[in-house]
Amino acid sequence: MSVNFLVRGNVPAVVTPFTAAGDLMPDAWEALVRWHIEQRADGLCVAGDNGEIWSLSADERRQLAATAVKIAGGRIPVIMGVSTTTAKQTIAYAEAAAAAGVDALMIGPQSYVMKATTKELVQRMEAIHRAVPLPIVLYNSPRRTNISLTIESMRAITEAVNVIALKEASRDFFYLSHIIHHFAAKLAVMVGPAPYILPGLALGAAGFISSGPELLGGIASKLIDQAKLAPTPALAETQHKLTRVYETLMSLGTWPSALKAGHRLIGREAGCPREPVLPLDADGVAVLKQVLLECGAPVMTQSLAAE
Repeated sequence: MSVNFLVRGNVPAVVTPFTAAGDLMPDAWEALVRWHIEQRADGLCVAGDNGEIWSLSADERRQLAATAVKIAGGRIPVIMGVSTTTAKQTIAYAEAAAAAGVDALMIGPQSYVMKATTKELVQRMEAIHRAVPLPIVLYNSPRRTNISLTIESMRAITEAVNVIALKEASRDFFYLSHIIHHFAAKLAVMVGPAPYILPGLALGAAGFISSGPELLGGIASKLIDQAKLAPTPALAETQHKLTRVYETLMSLGTWPSALKAGHRLIGREAGCPREPVLPLDADGVAVLKQVLLECGAPVMTQSLAAE
């Protein structure tokens, strides 16, 4: 891992807390940001999928980013998701992020259109980068866009604009292996899905922007060092915990309702998901709680009593 990469290590994609009525919870947001920094995060990802990016206005994004930037105080970088279908609207969100002082923008292929040529992808990134010339973290999540960045399209984009990192969330280990081989020396390859973190780090990924490690009581800050070790029973156990928690989160409710429920179970106020997503139901919470307990997560006694 290169220490020169701006984005590296443990970069949590922070959930955005909303009230049941759908309003932002500024105090809870500030507390979550401070908690992640106390947990030794190496950066913060604001308004990613975990942050329910699809529901946030430009003003809300600016508010979230400004708070994160203020609390981070230059100690760690703040990146912000700004991607939406058109370059024009993405630019508007990017301008809000830049005005708040973020260090980099996270941008993926356009949503909803579900198809793009390499030329279209490059022109999209060029237009955004011309308007707001902050460093770019590319985001490859075919489940969200139905578009997967190929090696060729990645190469074309990185030659056209200032890409400093890639969040790779395709759940395809073949693809992750190729991406690390071709790009790990040029930019920070950041693993998305938790089950791929340790093998990805061992192969040369620079870090992770993931869901689940933050629920497991300090595991997230130790993964970089663990990945450097020869295989041990402890490493295998960590891999099992990451895999089991991740697959449980993904199998319950509509994302990110289970992740928010997990935060509550470990005593972190994450509020409710915003409509059209409903909070995780009682049966789902019970399943998640049991898995977290079996994986050694610091589930709060009062949370257990309240269920």
